Amino acid sequence: QVQLVESGGGLVQAGGSLRLSCAASGGTFSRYGMGWFRQAPGMEREFVAAIGWIGANTYYADSVKGRFTISRDNAKNTVFLQMNTLKPEDTAVYFCAAHSRLYIGRRQDDYDHWGQGTQVTVSS
Repeated sequence: QVQLVESGGGLVQAGGSLRLSCAASGGTFSRYGMGWFRQAPGMEREFVAAIGWIGANTYYADSVKGRFTISRDNAKNTVFLQMNTLKPEDTAVYFCAAHSRLYIGRRQDDYDHWGQGTQVTVSS
């Protein structure tokens, strides 16, 4: 059973940057596809970005493409989400998730393990 712990959230002004981290333990990290999702108040959780086992393949939601970058360090069992040019509409709780399927997951149902989330607030 893999455990995921997110960090790096906070309050930032519009146009600023944040880097989220997700540390994994309890499993073979290099065998997990990883993803980031977010949930704004009153909204459903939505896909943000995903990365394959070795980091060669990535996918992004259209709303973050060109601004966010997902990456992973398998030696440190950590996945990152670099968020640049942040907008107020990026405000949400950001969740890290993991799955052991062979494809890169872009749906919540693809993922078996979830972190507790980290709050990102972007002020205008």
